[in-house]
Amino acid sequence: MVNGVGGVMLECRDPRPEPRMVVARPGPALRGHVSGYAGLRVETARPLNGRAVPTCAVVLFIDFTASVRLITTPTPARVQASHVTGLHDGPVLFEQQGHHRGMAVELTPPGAYALFGMPMRELSNTTVDLADLLGRRCEQLTERLWQAPDWATRFALLDHLLPAWFRAGPEPAPAVLRAWRLLRRTAGAIGIGTVAEEIGVTRRYLEMRFGEQIGLPPKTMARILRFQRAARLLTRSPGATLPQVAAVCGYADQAHFNRDFRRLAGCTPTAFRAEHAAATTTSRGSAALGDRDGAGPSHSFNTSVRGRP
Repeated sequence: MVNGVGGVMLECRDPRPEPRMVVARPGPALRGHVSGYAGLRVETARPLNGRAVPTCAVVLFIDFTASVRLITTPTPARVQASHVTGLHDGPVLFEQQGHHRGMAVELTPPGAYALFGMPMRELSNTTVDLADLLGRRCEQLTERLWQAPDWATRFALLDHLLPAWFRAGPEPAPAVLRAWRLLRRTAGAIGIGTVAEEIGVTRRYLEMRFGEQIGLPPKTMARILRFQRAARLLTRSPGATLPQVAAVCGYADQAHFNRDFRRLAGCTPTAFRAEHAAATTTSRGSAALGDRDGAGPSHSFNTSVRGRP
């Protein structure tokens, strides 16, 4: 199994030397709009069942193989593998055929707002065909990426094309951007009332604007940011106990910690840690490309996929 896109674990061992996932950080011109790229290859005879946990990213999937993904929950849907997954406030279960090759672009909420120019609440808790949002640009982009000779060239092409697309779109209100950055900086460990007071707006203003320009209410975004921090600590600090992780991340108590994980990941913190450890133990197919500043690729692709028995 290998970590996949959007923490997904893929149960598809393949002896070929090409990595199943290649990740890279976008260029400086995309800072604030794009946080990560991934090139993906899945080759298995069985369909893959997956579970994607919430992140603070809108993920754009570009498919080279014309495959189809079936969303089973929260709302059943059949979508083209080239699609956009909006912000979610709970786990998403899906099934995808075993042969898949393509790319993922992780957009920040302000980046998604600029790219698609639509109320972001309309993308929340749903998956939409990419062509419905980008029109002809979807086919043109897919064709150019597919024809590129390697992943590094594809990532460079995105670096070249995307800045102009973002410049042509709207920007969130300054107060929304400040609130979003404050929530990120504190990993959600700050009250929304405090955020509103520091910025000089009402809580109601933030709630309305976040729905339009971010996608989910500020309180929900804070909960997801706190969950993401806890998930990182659980998976990267094996010596940390559950009470320690809960305290560091600002959970009121262990019950609060467990409740949030069940709501967002569909499992307990203990099960989440064990699942990640099992995937990491058998992972043999990831690689990093082109980190421009030495800090490693920046992405939070959090999905969990297993071959269907």
